[in-house]
Amino acid sequence: MDIHEATQKYEGWMRGCTTIVESHLRSKHQRMREDPFLFFRGTFYRWAQLWPEICADLADAPEVMCVGDLHVGSFGTWRDMEGRLCWGVDDFDESHPFAYTNDLVRLAASVKMQIEVEGLSIKMRHACDAILEGYRESIKDTGCPFVLAEQQSNLEKLGVAELKTPVDFWEKLNQHRTIQNGIPQEARHAVEEMLPERDLQYRIVQREAGLGSLGQQRFVAIANWRGAFIAREAKAMVPSAFVWLNGRTSNRQSYYQKAIELAVRCHDPYQKIVGKWLIRRLSPDSNPIHISNLPAKRDEETLLHAMGSEAANVHLGSKPSVKSLLKDLRDRKANWLRSGAKQMAKLMEREWKDYRKS
Repeated sequence: MDIHEATQKYEGWMRGCTTIVESHLRSKHQRMREDPFLFFRGTFYRWAQLWPEICADLADAPEVMCVGDLHVGSFGTWRDMEGRLCWGVDDFDESHPFAYTNDLVRLAASVKMQIEVEGLSIKMRHACDAILEGYRESIKDTGCPFVLAEQQSNLEKLGVAELKTPVDFWEKLNQHRTIQNGIPQEARHAVEEMLPERDLQYRIVQREAGLGSLGQQRFVAIANWRGAFIAREAKAMVPSAFVWLNGRTSNRQSYYQKAIELAVRCHDPYQKIVGKWLIRRLSPDSNPIHISNLPAKRDEETLLHAMGSEAANVHLGSKPSVKSLLKDLRDRKANWLRSGAKQMAKLMEREWKDYRKS
């Protein structure tokens, strides 16, 4: 099937899993036509179809709990139970057991696409070397969480001098109008459980955010608690596109909770799956970090090293054989990651050009 048929079938399957906000889905299609990277981010279902065929020599690698939809925009910050600022993968919507090579090739392919639009200036060979070095070192060390804790030395591990929080976060969030109807009881009860006090007065807004999950319902409870705003979001979850790809319609299991619980990290105590809803705290310092938002002065090689290391932190959660992973890495050709990433980036750009014709 081509990209048009794949999109139609996947979105039909999504509608069988959850209620879709059709206006948000239309917005997703408009954004995906804008440039190949937005298309790349919004069509993991197509990647899942094509990758095992195009990179057949990589698909037989040892299986781990993959992020699935890993790319340079899949990382963000949160606060752990000690209030420390942490960094790592913040999107596990497509998590599923799969070959570890999938995540690394997809991350490197996203780098290739960013280099082409001058979002990154690093050479592709150096980028792939940094990702692999970070991944290999973290596997050998059985993982290492990224706890920034406002310390300059820890920020340097990401190759940046500072991470700025959005100053207009609450202003933008409060601009959404309050909604009264159409809020599922399960979602309402789930966000109430995550608020700091019982019977706290709040209002609920519907938010349009993300790209891969755009179209899924998002409800945000906003309250003024002890002198400042707080917010909790409930996002409707659907299983990974791997479930759709395997032709399963009755299996509604999401691996999101398992992935975040098992990953080597300092966990966000406000993030969990309740039924079919992902509940998390929204705040200026619990946000995705896009490449365009990073400081102009940055060490991209160090940043990509950290991203490779964080991919290993996630993979180690499924307790794979470290020996088998390291052996597989050793046995592969020197340029396997660069070659696979270039093939997939080129293919996804070609898919985007075809998609824009619709």
